Amino acid sequence: MNNPDLDEKQLRALLGDYTAPIGLYDKTKKMPFLGRVSCNVRELVAGEWTEVILDYEVGACGMADGSWFKATFKFYSDWALFQTVDPKGANYVSAEYQAGPLVPGQSPATVQSLKVRFDQKGHERPFQKAVIVDVVDGYVKAGDHIIIRLGDRRFGGPGTRVQTFVEQGFRFRCYVDPLGSSRFAAVPGDIKFDIVPGLPAQLVMAGSRLVRAGEKFVLRLRVEDQWGNTCWNRKEQCQVRATLDGKEVYDKTVALKEQGWAVAELTDLPTDKPGELAVTARLLNHPFVQEKTFYVTIEEKLAVPRVFYCDLHVHSDDTIGTNSTTYNLTYGRDVSGLDVLAFAHNDFNITTERWNRTVELIEEINQDGRFVAYPGTEWCGSSCAGGDHNVVFLHGKTPEFPFLKDGTHVRSCEWNEDMGAVSTIEPGAWPLEELWAAYAHDPEGHLLIPHVGGRRCIMDWHYPKLERLVEIGSSWGHFGWLYDECIRRGYKIGASMAGDEHRGRCGGGVPGTAVFGTKGGVTGVLAPALTRKAIGQALRARHTWATTGERTVALAWCGQYIQGDEFRHKGPARIEYRFLGENGWDEIAAYDHTGCIWRRDLQQEAGWSERKIRIRWGGARVKDRYRWAAWKGTITITNGVINSVVGRGFEHLEESCWREGATKIGFRTDTYGDADAVEVDVTDLARCRIRIEGTIDGYVKVGNPLDGNPFAHCPAFEWEVTGAELLEHGRLRKELGGTELFLAVERMSDAEMPRDVSGSFEVTPENGPHGHRPVYLFGRQIDDAKVWTSALFITFE
Repeated sequence: MNNPDLDEKQLRALLGDYTAPIGLYDKTKKMPFLGRVSCNVRELVAGEWTEVILDYEVGACGMADGSWFKATFKFYSDWALFQTVDPKGANYVSAEYQAGPLVPGQSPATVQSLKVRFDQKGHERPFQKAVIVDVVDGYVKAGDHIIIRLGDRRFGGPGTRVQTFVEQGFRFRCYVDPLGSSRFAAVPGDIKFDIVPGLPAQLVMAGSRLVRAGEKFVLRLRVEDQWGNTCWNRKEQCQVRATLDGKEVYDKTVALKEQGWAVAELTDLPTDKPGELAVTARLLNHPFVQEKTFYVTIEEKLAVPRVFYCDLHVHSDDTIGTNSTTYNLTYGRDVSGLDVLAFAHNDFNITTERWNRTVELIEEINQDGRFVAYPGTEWCGSSCAGGDHNVVFLHGKTPEFPFLKDGTHVRSCEWNEDMGAVSTIEPGAWPLEELWAAYAHDPEGHLLIPHVGGRRCIMDWHYPKLERLVEIGSSWGHFGWLYDECIRRGYKIGASMAGDEHRGRCGGGVPGTAVFGTKGGVTGVLAPALTRKAIGQALRARHTWATTGERTVALAWCGQYIQGDEFRHKGPARIEYRFLGENGWDEIAAYDHTGCIWRRDLQQEAGWSERKIRIRWGGARVKDRYRWAAWKGTITITNGVINSVVGRGFEHLEESCWREGATKIGFRTDTYGDADAVEVDVTDLARCRIRIEGTIDGYVKVGNPLDGNPFAHCPAFEWEVTGAELLEHGRLRKELGGTELFLAVERMSDAEMPRDVSGSFEVTPENGPHGHRPVYLFGRQIDDAKVWTSALFITFE
């Protein structure tokens, strides 16, 4: 019998004489059955250090001996990993039991202790990260409390470092296993609060790097906090000056928006004369925020109005991203200054209702000439079935998803948290061949992009009618090896990069400190107009280049043919190129199906310094989801004097280098296929000995994150070279295995590296084993910003 309207007096009248704690029945019936959770937090600043207290009041269900309680949050969060072994250390998490009051005749609970642990995959997607509390040797009664302290400061620790990116409505979702059966129910009422940006720390500008003379363009300016979040609701002003080839042509004070994102649009920059326009912004009343310069090259005879930038892989909280679809669309347009954006909802996660609403929002924001938006999905088949492939609907008609017109189900499968008690997975378009079959009837209206993410694509599969681009980098990392593999296999496929942004910062968003550890990528495209039709045709034509998020330009051509084109040629081919960057190009190289065939070392061309050197390290442990390499090491230089040390390529505040006395430099960074570096000015280089040593760790799924997870194939490294060897060879390199893990010691120039590099080289008339010769170019800046062109596919006659 379960009658919520029956009170204890009525119950006694019904039952007659019985024994039970006095008043407990009424008290219990008024309680929520699964309990309730409260929290001491209402709002947090991204990246701040604090203590968060979650107080679970046990519900009428109680908790049996051996039962569990979980506090979960979404897997994409880069909240610092919790540990349970060092109470005085950072990110210590504790759980304690506090008994609630007893009523007359009620016995205390018998629980002896609680055990707490942290598991990065302790629950199901999207709420995978979990603080798990076990009830040990006894039961817990209704009304008792389990108090979890995240970043417990009572023992002298600094607290916990909050996730580094903003989120509207961050959630802790709590679950209880009341019967000790390992079957969980959600405690009603998520803990929900906003994570907001901090104070202004840096200026960022985004726009076209290359513009035809006389064409207007928009340069977007924004203010970010120290973690790369765009500031909100700030009444700020910037002084903006511009010079054209060194002569001042613009000077204006610009007000940032007072409500919402702290951004401004510059729409009146002069483009009437060719040259290099250098636009410099300074945030007034903030002397510690460094001024920022954005470079725009204005060309008289540019074949397109300007270069366009795309992010073709964007998520929102409709599936596994951060913040709403509207938020992400408008962020891409108004903050990061994208020209083109395509959504990529995880196909197994997105509900039909949310998908239909996304398509409506995209149609509303799409505006030819200003901002092009495409609906899209991410087909999430396992790697053994082909791996992740994005589907971009280019045609402008109603997308055939999640069902084709004939009713065929085209999700990889359907499996999401809205399915309730459904406990089985029904496949749709699985394996990859069935996805191809779904859209093969209209190849011009669709673009499929294999990519590396959680379920990386396996290039044993390829369908050239639909797969015109491959994503070779994103916030998951840099994957130049993937384009190399495609080219070696003979595939005629173009290069792209995208955000795959799960943190609400599409369009080259800055990295966090966990799975998404590099800046989100961007694809450059050459198109005659900013329209859905023109952009779609240019993407399918492979007239693209892939950048690691920067607004750089990489162009390659052979006569009338440009990157991505297939053509026939007689005799040697003269390939011309141009690279436009920001911080100076370190190297430019050309590749074909055999590997590197031509290279320019711009440090060497500028003339080696007698003192300036660079120690670089990078790569990844593996090609799959938890790929990153966590480096901790030292650089010891003896028989010389270290004059200065500068870190390069560090993605965020928790990657750093430092001096450890007269001869030693320490460093700690993570690499995801990218590279980090320390530049050193050292006296008496010829007499020096340079020793690099340290450890490589990886992802800690379960257990104490302080213990690390040594990389099995190279848990430690050590390498010693002499200054004399470096002076002789210029560059020294040591391979460490894994996925392109390496150490390098390199000479540098005292000169600044050029932002604008052009030239040509000759390719001999030799076809590869697949009947053609693909040639693509690669460039790397001194800060490890990279760019790849789509290949020229030459068939020599």
